[in-house]
Amino acid sequence: MEISEKLLCLFSADIREENDEYVVTVPQREVESGSLEPGETYRVALISRSESETDGTTNGDVDTSASRADDGPQPPVEPGEMRYVEIEDLGKQGDGIARVERGYVIIVPDTEVGKRVKIEVTEVKSNFAVGRVVEESA
Repeated sequence: MEISEKLLCLFSADIREENDEYVVTVPQREVESGSLEPGETYRVALISRSESETDGTTNGDVDTSASRADDGPQPPVEPGEMRYVEIEDLGKQGDGIARVERGYVIIVPDTEVGKRVKIEVTEVKSNFAVGRVVEESA
């Protein structure tokens, strides 16, 4: 399956019926991480579960840890990793903000919107990372 670079978040959720509508609840962490804004409209893709996921069984050596909702997605970067990023926005304290896979935020101090820079990831948290500029692109 091909996953778009525009993917903001990925989570598992149940669908419930409420007042003649079907409702999918978005986890609070997805809004708090800055990927989603309350009141905005987003496109939603639904992916069906395989039979082994729905009945709780697995096939032999299949690793199901990635499909567990309680683990959530892992950060797409690691400390020490070098990346080229484009600064898309400024945070409340004036630091540059870049977004990578799944809308994951990397905070890059001393940068300006629209600049493309090479960074070293210095700190990684579950919902954001911090990077330092090692090279500015022309």
